[in-house]
Amino acid sequence: MIKAGIITASDKGYAGERIDESGKVIAERMGEINAEVVRYIVSPDERDVLSSHLKHMADELSIDLIFTTGGTGFSPRDITPEATLDVIDRHVPGIPEAMRAKSLEITSRAMLSRAVSGIRNKTLIINLPGSPKGVSECLDIILPVLPHAIQILKGQTGECARK
Repeated sequence: MIKAGIITASDKGYAGERIDESGKVIAERMGEINAEVVRYIVSPDERDVLSSHLKHMADELSIDLIFTTGGTGFSPRDITPEATLDVIDRHVPGIPEAMRAKSLEITSRAMLSRAVSGIRNKTLIINLPGSPKGVSECLDIILPVLPHAIQILKGQTGECARK
């Protein structure tokens, strides 16, 4: 079982002015990869707060896979990638590259995503868009490879070559 965490970066969601639909989409899809959501947070768009949540989930809760949703655009309050970069030890550029490449087939606005992905200790952190549609489309792209990624990260397998 993969332990998953979700952080929705949304000032309005945190203030109770908006329902978090994107985080719900992530939670609903975790069964596809045999993952259980053990922590789900709606956070204000504050860099230090988001970084603190990421560190807590990775270091204290030993969550395997953390998804963020929201805060990856051009708005001055969109700082999720920066908060993620503050806490990761290693970059995983292929995941956001794959999401952007495939998403560009759907909308040219995909090139505006600043999403990043990386590893903190044995936790994989992935930034997703803030819209439910964008989240679902990106999960379609990346979910199939995530169980293998987590197995490698946890030292349960080391083979990536196809047979």
